[in-house]
Amino acid sequence: MANYVLKGGQIVNEGKIFQGDIRIKQGRIDKIASSISPNAEDQVIDLSGKHVFPGMIDDQVHFREPGLTHKAKIASEARAAVAGGVTSFMEMPNTVPNALNQALLADKYDIAQAGSLANYSFFMGASNDNLEEVLKTSKRDVCGLKIFMGSSTGNMLVDNVQTLEKLFTRSEMLIATHCEDEATVRARLALFKEKYPSDDAPAYLHPLIRNEEACYLSSSMAIDLAKKSNARLHILHISTEEELALFDHTKPVKEKRITAEVCVHHLWFDASDYELKGNLIKCNPAIKDARHKNALRKALNTGELDIIATDHAPHTWEEKQQGYWSAPSGLPLVQHPLLILFELAQEGVISLERIAEKTAHAVADCFQIEERGYIREGYWADLAIVDLQKPTQVEKSNVHFQCAWSPLEGKTFTSSIESTFVSGHLAYSNGKFDMSQLGKRLLFNRD
Repeated sequence: MANYVLKGGQIVNEGKIFQGDIRIKQGRIDKIASSISPNAEDQVIDLSGKHVFPGMIDDQVHFREPGLTHKAKIASEARAAVAGGVTSFMEMPNTVPNALNQALLADKYDIAQAGSLANYSFFMGASNDNLEEVLKTSKRDVCGLKIFMGSSTGNMLVDNVQTLEKLFTRSEMLIATHCEDEATVRARLALFKEKYPSDDAPAYLHPLIRNEEACYLSSSMAIDLAKKSNARLHILHISTEEELALFDHTKPVKEKRITAEVCVHHLWFDASDYELKGNLIKCNPAIKDARHKNALRKALNTGELDIIATDHAPHTWEEKQQGYWSAPSGLPLVQHPLLILFELAQEGVISLERIAEKTAHAVADCFQIEERGYIREGYWADLAIVDLQKPTQVEKSNVHFQCAWSPLEGKTFTSSIESTFVSGHLAYSNGKFDMSQLGKRLLFNRD
């Protein structure tokens, strides 16, 4: 494995930006200093004018394997992630079959070990009847337990209150939830299907069906359960202004028992974009009115929102071209989250230091990931090298998702990801991948 000295980059880490050198040795950050003299065996990379970020840890992706490989595969989406400066991912259990027992969960780890360029972890799934399998899950080796308290596929909607109470009380894992009240959604769905029976109904119905009330009812229920049981709860993809009031903004992530995630599409798009993008931005929970987007942006800095993720959920172009009622929910995003956030930084929405915090530091703290998420001596070298002055235009030709489309096509971002180190391996550089070394399984330091 090659050793490197990265010279003269602007290092963004732990609330500071400073110029310095980084030595990478045997996959880890060996030294950080104002100046490092290279050894004979070191490869020297000049990073003058570039910024060095801790690689993003995306705590919510859907890579579709096994069972839905016409949409995506772990190998293809991991490459796209690395091209976007995402060095680690945590993947969801609603693959086919659903990852509802230890054997099926282990199968996913085997697939990743054989082909993922990024570091990886996979959530164990919960259903109404798999509590005993859930309780076998290793706290050391698995990122968490995923509970769909709203829309899902297969056998993964957990709508039995007694089951929920048992999961929250007995599981020692971090519990990540998708919160949308199913009864509210079904009632709204019936109402609007009556008004718009044909499949060419407009996509802007989506936030009217999957509305604020559905989100708030479910999130507040999850939080009540967590408080009663002292469970470790992490609510995914917060999409409404109303939900923000449910979260504590006074404590650092390490001290919180209840944390919240926001996704880049809820920070970037709003309901006015349905006119142009249509079903391409149909997702659950829905992209909503601009007031929600603006409130979520503010909450990045006030502390209600702890983590930024993508909820990368690809579908084929053909699937998305169907009418509104038929088109599936989800959009591919794992290649572009940092570019979106750097754009928001240009607009004064978020600082570069805060981007590093919400995409790496806080994720590591929230999930208690071992030796990742920070640029620290002794930690694994997971790094995104960024050129804030070099624009990137999103086009079909440079999208690495298997689905081969992006809702961001045509957008020119002001920055670019020049290269990405994954566990000390230069996995991506100037548009090219190096598959000679693959990513590693994430490990967790938990009592």
